[in-house]
Amino acid sequence: MDLATFNTLAPDAAVDVLRPCADVPGWLADVVGGRPYDGVGSLLTFAEAAAAAWGPAEIDGALAHHPRIGERPATTGSEAALSTAEQSGISGDEDALAEGNRTYEQTFGRIFLVRAAGRTSAEILEQLTLRLDNDPVTEDAVVAGQLREIALLRLEGMFAS
Repeated sequence: MDLATFNTLAPDAAVDVLRPCADVPGWLADVVGGRPYDGVGSLLTFAEAAAAAWGPAEIDGALAHHPRIGERPATTGSEAALSTAEQSGISGDEDALAEGNRTYEQTFGRIFLVRAAGRTSAEILEQLTLRLDNDPVTEDAVVAGQLREIALLRLEGMFAS
């Protein structure tokens, strides 16, 4: 989609376009409400600022739509396709990733989230292992940062052409 078209969509349609980036209702409403954007850079700047305050409630809501690292999405659609593409560098280490996911979920009570795009299985496993030492408050901040990074990468990719 081009930015000019996005700028003219009805609010509900614009939210639907952005939802695969991050299904965080307040953020979606803020970004749609900030239109029109004069360029992708201004859209990304606004979207990043709107995501700055994401906390546990926004994280939990958004994580409900993310598959575990190393697993294929159970659903279909734009977000599932994005997740599959982002995890394309993951091969091998399925057992180690599955065990890491279980340990992380037991420790923090939610799925492990990391920007997978451009990372190998070994790099992701290293991040997972390091983050298991985080306390819950620190990990909340790390997850929020990763979620923002994923949302902005997806948003940029959506409007890059």
